[in-house]
Amino acid sequence: MEDDDRTRPPIAEPTTEPHPADTIDAELAAARDEAKQAQERWLRERADLENVKKRAARERAEAVRFGTENLVRDLLPVVDNLERAVQAAVQHGSDPTLVEGVALVRKALLDALERHGVSRVAAEGARFDPAHHEAVAHVESAEHEANAVVAEHQPGYRLHDRLLRPAMVTVSKGSPTPGNLANDRSGD
Repeated sequence: MEDDDRTRPPIAEPTTEPHPADTIDAELAAARDEAKQAQERWLRERADLENVKKRAARERAEAVRFGTENLVRDLLPVVDNLERAVQAAVQHGSDPTLVEGVALVRKALLDALERHGVSRVAAEGARFDPAHHEAVAHVESAEHEANAVVAEHQPGYRLHDRLLRPAMVTVSKGSPTPGNLANDRSGD
């Protein structure tokens, strides 16, 4: 029996080295996975770059569209003063040619502003809108419904769709009620 053990080939022990084909497949799978991740990173970076380009283009367009905002804000008091000058000259019976001249300057300035996207906020007779009007007084009025603009004290302006200055207005509370009249008379 001893002879049989010597003549018998030894039992092969399993080797720990992987087969060369398995190694190549694993390396190929790892390389494919790495390439896929790199492509995904590239796509994300490309999308981010496109978003930055779009945002920059939007900001440039907005800068062009609203770039004159500070200048227009500075010119609005000039328009207000020209309007006051015309009103005062008419009330005091000033020289009609002077009144006409100031009115023409005011109109020319308003026309120039309008060509650049400035428009007046509708106020008198309109419904009060806190997004476009600033209420400086409330009055009871039988002639006007509640929340109607009764008078405009200072015009409001917008540049394209952006509000530059709200219109300063007086707003109606509606018809006076008998209870309010009694309270008003008792205070006299």
